[in-house]
Amino acid sequence: MDTNAILGPVAALALWSMVMWVWMYATRLPAMRRAKIDTANLVGGTGQNLESLLPPQVQWKAHNYNHLMEQPTVFYAVAIALAVGGMGGGLNAQIAWAYVALRIVHSLIQVTVNRVMWRFIVFALASVALLALCIHAFMGFVLY
Repeated sequence: MDTNAILGPVAALALWSMVMWVWMYATRLPAMRRAKIDTANLVGGTGQNLESLLPPQVQWKAHNYNHLMEQPTVFYAVAIALAVGGMGGGLNAQIAWAYVALRIVHSLIQVTVNRVMWRFIVFALASVALLALCIHAFMGFVLY
């Protein structure tokens, strides 16, 4: 069994995060120009300052990119721990792929239609997959 198989989903989610980063700026920069925001003289501030200035559909990409910097950090840590501990293959790799697929679906929902209940259901399913990985890591490192 390839105990490093779980690193594939790690790389896939990292790449997806960069796809969302590009998508965010590909929509945000033109929207800032249309809103006549003088970026050359803009000092300080955060993306939050743009909430009232840019259309929601533009902001959804930024919101999702931020979400990909939150819970997935736990995924990266536990997946790498499982790989290092020789437990990154088999079921754990399959769960990791499911987590990544669900996060990508979550992103696509959020940046297109942004239906909260759909997002919640997919997020909850992804969270259950992440919880399973965390439990497997705990069992493998602490209980055995």
